[in-house]
Amino acid sequence: MDKVLTLMEDIGRYLSLLKITDLVDVAIIVFLVYKLLSLVKSTRAENILKGVGIFLLALWLSTALELRAVSYILSHVVEWGILALIILFQPEIRQILERLGSKNIRLMRVFRPEKEITEMEKAIDQTVVACSELSRTKTGVLMVFERNINLDDIVRTGTELDCTVVSELLKNIFFVKAPMHDGAVIVRHGRIIGGGCMLPLSRNVNLSRDLGMRHRAGIGMSENSDAVVVIVSEETGSISVAIGGMLKRHLMPETLSQLLRNELMPPEEEPDKPQRLPILSFLKKLGKEGDDDGEE
Repeated sequence: MDKVLTLMEDIGRYLSLLKITDLVDVAIIVFLVYKLLSLVKSTRAENILKGVGIFLLALWLSTALELRAVSYILSHVVEWGILALIILFQPEIRQILERLGSKNIRLMRVFRPEKEITEMEKAIDQTVVACSELSRTKTGVLMVFERNINLDDIVRTGTELDCTVVSELLKNIFFVKAPMHDGAVIVRHGRIIGGGCMLPLSRNVNLSRDLGMRHRAGIGMSENSDAVVVIVSEETGSISVAIGGMLKRHLMPETLSQLLRNELMPPEEEPDKPQRLPILSFLKKLGKEGDDDGEE
C-alpha cells in the first residue's frame, strides 16, 4: 500500500510540473507522426518504414543483450542509413513538401469567387457529356483536374492552353487522329490549361495486368498529387476515376458526375437548424406511440 501511495505522489508531483506548452509540444509531435503515417500508408514507403522499425528493434536488443559486435555494426550502419533513407524516400518527401506548400487554408475557401465555382460546375457537366459520348465510341480519354498541388511542371510537357471546358472541344482533342489525343488534358479551376501532357506512370507493381498505359498514367498522376483523374478506356470504353492512387472503374455517367462534384466542388454549408433536445424527441415519440395504440 505504501508503494502505491508513493507512486501516486510521484505521479502527482510530475503532473504538477507539466505546463501548457509541454502538452502542446506532445500534441504537435503526435499529430506530425499521425500525418506521416497516414501519408505513407498503402505505399512503397510503408514497407520501408517497417524495415526501419525492425532494424531499430534489432539495434536496441543488441545493446540490451550486450552483443557488442552486432551493436557496433548496426550503430555504424545508422550513420549511413539516414542518407540512404533520404534517397529512398525522395519521391515521398517531395510529395509531402508539395502538399504542405500548396495546402489551402480552409478559412480562405469562403472567399472563393462565385464565378470559379460556377465554371467548375459547367466543366464537370461538359466532361460527363464528353466522356459519355467518347465511351460509346471507345475513344481514349485522360483528364486531370488539378486541386491543391500545382501541376505547372506537367503542363509544360504538353501544349499550354487557356479555354473553357466544352464537350465538343474535348471530343476534338481526344479524336484518334488529333495531335494531342495521346496526352492528358489538365483542368484548373474549371478551365483547360494544357493538352497533350505526359503523366508519370504508377510505381504500383500490384496493378491489374489488363490496365493499359493510359490507366497506369492516370493512377501515377493521382499518386504524385491530389488531382482527380478521369479515364476512358480505348479497349472497353469504360469510364474510370483515379484518386489518391486508387482506381474506381466501370462508372456510369451519373456516378461520374456525382463523384466529380463531391471531389471538386466545395460542400454547401447548410444553415444552422435548431437542434431538438433529446428528451423532447423522446416524449414526442412516446406521444405518437400512445396515439397509435388508442387508434388500434
